[in-house]
Amino acid sequence: MSHRTRTIGVMHQAAFFDLDKTVIAKSSTLAFGKPFYKAGFFGRRTLMKMGFGQLFYVLFGADEDTLERARDQMLQLVTGWHRAEIEQLVEETLEEVADPLVYAEALTLIDEHKRNGRRVFLVSASPEQIVRPVGRHIGVTEIIATKIKTDAAGFFLPEVDRYAMGPGKAEAILELADREGIDLDESYAYSDSVTDLPMMEIVGHPVAVNPEKDLRRVAEERDWPVLEFQRPVSLESPLTRRGPLLSGATIGAALLGAAAAVLLRRRTA
Repeated sequence: MSHRTRTIGVMHQAAFFDLDKTVIAKSSTLAFGKPFYKAGFFGRRTLMKMGFGQLFYVLFGADEDTLERARDQMLQLVTGWHRAEIEQLVEETLEEVADPLVYAEALTLIDEHKRNGRRVFLVSASPEQIVRPVGRHIGVTEIIATKIKTDAAGFFLPEVDRYAMGPGKAEAILELADREGIDLDESYAYSDSVTDLPMMEIVGHPVAVNPEKDLRRVAEERDWPVLEFQRPVSLESPLTRRGPLLSGATIGAALLGAAAAVLLRRRTA
């Protein structure tokens, strides 16, 4: 089934990257638990619960029910926090919690898509106050992320304007494609989780990255490419310092080892 947009004129291509365990090696939201605790946003018991959640996430992945519960817990936790304070804390502690964080192989792909004229988006269920700073550090300024409502003074409310999880990711991408003329049949989507099937099914080039078992099974059945990312790097490394877009020669020299770690394989059922 074609998902080509109705927009008339020049069509663009895009690459949509899930964030957690696809571009970065851990949960972006849970990674900031310790800085939030140190800053007094919550107590030790909440920090311990987040730690157990991180362990469960790493070992077993996250199904839709788990992410729904995580959303509700997140809303309970952040209600009453001020948006500007969270943004400032994330900016100040990003390097501390993200060392190493970003997969070098993901950076290679992101740069390749950019050099081929595609727009690159991070698509994450994490709040935009976390996703946007991470994106800026790796040179991705366009995001689709969860947006939590705030009151007139900027304090978070226990409601979301957009929950970018599962079908919510696909809906946001379809709206974006229709509005801005993105040809989804010629676009790419990368994820590790079967909860992102709605996003992967609306593009012409879905790719499973470090897939948990359910997504791996789907990828094998549908003959989707499977990538194994194995080399997280520090945000302070030369690979992640973002000024002008890295040239082909620079990326080839700096990421030669990283490219060799990408294991692309097609499986047959």
